[in-house]
Amino acid sequence: MFKHALSVAILAAVSSTAFATGDCPIAQPAPKDQWQTKEALEKKLSAQGWDIKRIKIDGACYEVYTKDKNGRKVETYFDPKTLDELKK
Repeated sequence: MFKHALSVAILAAVSSTAFATGDCPIAQPAPKDQWQTKEALEKKLSAQGWDIKRIKIDGACYEVYTKDKNGRKVETYFDPKTLDELKK
């Protein structure tokens, strides 16, 4: 019995880790058919003067890699439905 309970506990821990969404702060994601495109986000940020290196999907967020005015790498998360900045 103990072996079975231990196996279940380990499996549960591994499963929850496998589905983690990184640092994306969105708890209730919008359906993907409501997301704006990465290109729309890039256009918006470029118009604001952002120097974009990469945009990728991280869980339910867009994760944008840029450099700040001091040349340091910065990761910022955006809501893919509204394109609002969520956190750096």
